[in-house]
Amino acid sequence: MAEGRRRSASGRASRQGGGETPRRPGLGLWDRPALLNLGADLCLLFGSTALAYAAFTWFLRQPLFPLTEVVVVTPTAQVTEEQLEYAARTAVDGNFFTVDLERVRETFEKLPWVRKAEVRRQWPDTLELRLEEHVAVAYWSPDGSGETRLVNRQGEVFIAASNASMPKLSGPEGTAAYVLNRFGGLVDAVAPLGTGLVEVTLSPREAWQLRLGDGLVIQLGRDQESAPSDRRLRDFVGTYGQARAKAGIEVAEVDLRYPGGYVMRPTDGRGSDKGRK
Repeated sequence: MAEGRRRSASGRASRQGGGETPRRPGLGLWDRPALLNLGADLCLLFGSTALAYAAFTWFLRQPLFPLTEVVVVTPTAQVTEEQLEYAARTAVDGNFFTVDLERVRETFEKLPWVRKAEVRRQWPDTLELRLEEHVAVAYWSPDGSGETRLVNRQGEVFIAASNASMPKLSGPEGTAAYVLNRFGGLVDAVAPLGTGLVEVTLSPREAWQLRLGDGLVIQLGRDQESAPSDRRLRDFVGTYGQARAKAGIEVAEVDLRYPGGYVMRPTDGRGSDKGRK
């Protein structure tokens, strides 16, 4: 009996110390006071920041910093006072801090003669406006459109009304800067004729046509390797006076699209005469 009790006790002892591991202290969030305190501090910080931002935004939107004037610090030659007042009423909204400067700039740049606009705040109640106006140098007609626009000295096309005496340029869409750049050289080339250049047209096939102040039309044509247009024009200008006097006609049009000379067409259209270099 004693031996049996010993074996039974031994078995119980073996089972108790056999495979069970003692429980370790808990590792969950609620068992980490430092982490809980950090989370609470972060929530408090974010909440305070959001509340401060909301209060600051509310404060700025109050009628405490009204804008009282828009000052144009650059003189304007084409933009009228009425246009400036209309743009200011349309674009200026809010107070000194909340006004959208980008919207104000875009609104003023939509005015017909305004090329660029710069806007900045001037404490305590003013918007300062600087305008750069277009300086129109010619009328521009996109080929085949029938529209008349203006081109500035940078070769940029814009829409505005003008009755100024300026040359007329025409060409395919997007070629205004190219035609304007060529125009300067053509003006110098025909200057010895004494009548001035009033119109230049570039065709879709890149052929040039000129009109002088006395109505004479010059068909300059395209550039050719054997006879560049500049050389043909220079030769024409040097011989035209003598050729016209010799022909004894009133010339309406000359055609320079020949490597060895040019054709003169009279105003009555009864025939033509050929001028040689």
